[in-house]
Amino acid sequence: MASWKSFERDDIPAWLAGAAAVSPLVSVAATEILMGAALVALIVLRRRWRVPGLWLPLAIFMLLTLTSLVANGHFREGLPQIKKFYVYLMLFLVTSAIDNVRQIRAIASGWAIAAALSSAWALNQFYNKYEDARDAHQDFYSAYVADRITGFMDHWMTFSNQMMMALLIVGAIVFFSVDRRWIAWTVGAGALISVALIAAETRSVWLATAIGGVYLIWFWKRWVLLAVPAVIAIAVLANPFEIGDRILSPLRPRGDVDSSAHRAMLRRIGWEMIKAHPWWGVGPEQVWRQAKDYMPPGAPAPRTSEYYGHLENDYIQYAAERGVPAMLALMGAIAWALLDFGRALFRLRPGAEQKWVLHGAVAVIVATLVAGWFSWNLNTSTVLAMFLAVIGCGYASLKLGTKDAAKEAGDLCKD
Repeated sequence: MASWKSFERDDIPAWLAGAAAVSPLVSVAATEILMGAALVALIVLRRRWRVPGLWLPLAIFMLLTLTSLVANGHFREGLPQIKKFYVYLMLFLVTSAIDNVRQIRAIASGWAIAAALSSAWALNQFYNKYEDARDAHQDFYSAYVADRITGFMDHWMTFSNQMMMALLIVGAIVFFSVDRRWIAWTVGAGALISVALIAAETRSVWLATAIGGVYLIWFWKRWVLLAVPAVIAIAVLANPFEIGDRILSPLRPRGDVDSSAHRAMLRRIGWEMIKAHPWWGVGPEQVWRQAKDYMPPGAPAPRTSEYYGHLENDYIQYAAERGVPAMLALMGAIAWALLDFGRALFRLRPGAEQKWVLHGAVAVIVATLVAGWFSWNLNTSTVLAMFLAVIGCGYASLKLGTKDAAKEAGDLCKD
């Protein structure tokens, strides 16, 4: 297979899969179209499909989702979650179509560029919101928390999760890439993404990004971690744009403005659902329809301003909606990827270019799992598609490079 620099007909699946992997940062519609095109290209050109080892728990998750739908009825209402299975195709498209590290680097460059552009637009949004609050003589914190920057997306949680993944990939490149020719501009993109991520003021994603970043720094230069508490302390004391207040808000919430109490209530509702329906849940797309029926005894009446569309927690949401076994199957698939990448990193020869790909994938998975405790991030198609593309790049990297890497690919991916 030729590289990106030498285009041939057989490169078409890689180009389309790469474009599909980057497009979640811009448009869900473009992602779905490009995924379909990549699928057709792989079929027409009779390319072999490479199936990651996690396919089994992932298939079990899908089967249990269908079982939950059948057990609970509401077929028409639950159909959107069945349609979302299409997004999982991203994992197999990237794993099968990508053939060299240069192609993975091109995808990572696309993520960095698209995230930087989205960040630039988001910072313009931030400036306008700040000026609007000042002109209206409003408290900026109260006005902004309810209507934050979104970049190219339609919600700040989606934007923040995407910027988190892009920033961790950039960090992996800067820390571990052997090819230093693309580092300077990547650092610039990372700086812009970092500023926008901070300005989004999404506390859960801040925490998740920090944990993913600690993982990367630990394997890069551990002594740098000593600076992390100092950076946080400076942010709290300087408090630019009330960012320090946002950091401390879990300890000093501002009444109804902060959502910690509501999230705690949603977790209690989910627990009541799980106790009542541990095996098959209440059914796909039924949590928001039945949430208020599972309010715990003695709970205050829900306010009209509070959102009950989902439980703001990947683990509780999937268990309550589709049953505990389905949730464990999905988390088992993600854990399988972590195990595969960890094994590959342990065996990889020093100086291998695949190192940044695998470290980046591990950091993204860890951060996404942390963020998933505070939001249903894996249900958002653009977040899920990018997450699966990162894992796909990790699996694609296993079959590249030295003979040892090729042998590892044979162990971890089956053709």
